[in-house]
Amino acid sequence: MAKLQGTDHNKKGRGLEYLYLNVHDEDRDDQTRCNVWILDGDLYHKGLLKFAVSTESLHDSLAVFVVDMSRPWTIMESLLKWASVLRDHVDKLKIPPEEMREMEQNMVKAFQEYTEPEDATPSSPQRRAQPAGGDDEDVVLPLGENTLTHNLGIPVLIVCTKCDAIAVLEKEHDFREEHFDFIQSHVRRFCLQYGAGLIYTSVKEEKNVDLLYKYVVHKVYDFQFTTPALVVEKDAVFIPSGWDNEKKIGILHENFTTVRPEDPFEDFVMQPPVRKLVHDKEVNAEDEQVFLMKQQSMLGKQPATPTRGATESPGRTASGSPRPTGRTGQPNVASVSPMTAVKKPDPNMKGAAANEGVLANFFNSLLSKKTGAPGSPGSATGSPGPGVQGSAKKTEAGFD
Repeated sequence: MAKLQGTDHNKKGRGLEYLYLNVHDEDRDDQTRCNVWILDGDLYHKGLLKFAVSTESLHDSLAVFVVDMSRPWTIMESLLKWASVLRDHVDKLKIPPEEMREMEQNMVKAFQEYTEPEDATPSSPQRRAQPAGGDDEDVVLPLGENTLTHNLGIPVLIVCTKCDAIAVLEKEHDFREEHFDFIQSHVRRFCLQYGAGLIYTSVKEEKNVDLLYKYVVHKVYDFQFTTPALVVEKDAVFIPSGWDNEKKIGILHENFTTVRPEDPFEDFVMQPPVRKLVHDKEVNAEDEQVFLMKQQSMLGKQPATPTRGATESPGRTASGSPRPTGRTGQPNVASVSPMTAVKKPDPNMKGAAANEGVLANFFNSLLSKKTGAPGSPGSATGSPGPGVQGSAKKTEAGFD
């Protein structure tokens, strides 16, 4: 409506909303306002129709049913629901039967007398339509079997909005050309029952918005209308009231391969499964100090375990001598060598094992002599036996 009004704002009301369209009559150089009542899509508000459609205003009314092409699986359900609501409301208006019959006959006449507008004069697009004359005035084609079977006595227009969503349905939900032909077939057959026109619009892509305004003004004020039916583009369809019939709708059925025209609408145009979006649960990071205190508490509750050094070097741990600090280089490396943890050689040890113990004690004695400090790494191994000392001295002398 904001687009039709030529405004930028799009205020959405609730319940029953009132707006108007400015209409300019070029023939009379006059201007008027076309009242527009918009009923909320909730059935709870259907009782508000009495303020928009009364016995006095029904004669000059145009009923517009709006459906959403971005959710095509709801189209037929919505049309049937609101057409039933309007039918019930019109019946409650208690219009005299003779008057109601006259309104219905006018609808039939307007449907039968529709002619293609190829010969329309483009010089004055709003000039009022002239009644057909000559011999063609009495030539009226009979109505089809399913045409105007639900005559409301007022013109009806079906508007399919958001037709730019057709491309999205094809890309994301695997809708095919056959789906949209099937949808159009069902909607057009519904239009035949009510003698309604059909128009696909897209405000986002500005498709058929101006055409909608011109057609509404044509139906309400009888301004001349020069646009023929448009059925080539699947997202910009326009079918004026009186143009369609069962034979023309049958052209769509020629493209059906996996569905039949009489198949239920909801069995073929189904709502795609809802893809559940997995939202990562938001994790609130706790304060750094609180986290560290928790870790400290957890470590305090754990049982004490021996360290690697204590496990590998029991001799050093038992001596209780602190390791010299501040010393670098080879002596320091030797002090942490696993060799310092070797115990006295067992007299029963033979061969290579005995020689390894002798060498270890020899190097420890060298370190002890060089440092000369009490509690040196060499002292952690204990005092070797007399036999071992003698062997060490002989070896030392040999090296000197």
